[in-house]
Amino acid sequence: QVRLVESGGGLVQPGGSLRLSCEASGFIFSSYRMNWYRQAPEKEREFVATIDSAGGDIVYADSVKGRFTISRDNAKNTVYLQMNSLKPEDTAIYYCNWPADGYWGQGTQVTVSS
Repeated sequence: QVRLVESGGGLVQPGGSLRLSCEASGFIFSSYRMNWYRQAPEKEREFVATIDSAGGDIVYADSVKGRFTISRDNAKNTVYLQMNSLKPEDTAIYYCNWPADGYWGQGTQVTVSS
């Protein structure tokens, strides 16, 4: 059974940082690309970042480039999203995605507010 469990969300002030984690199980994590997406209130879900199986091919959405860093630890079956210089417009539910079979995690809420 495939499971993707996100953690690390919370309330942070503008300019602050958070690190999201997504622990995967039920498939050979080290063989697959992983993605982060987010969905703000009343908006469509949008792509944030992707990382290939070895961590060598990484792409970011323009809106987060230079502020967010995606990484993975294949020994821990975990993909991370380090978010720095957070802005109020980064407020959203952040989802981990295994694109190969279309699985999604339950999401973790990130709120950026003073």
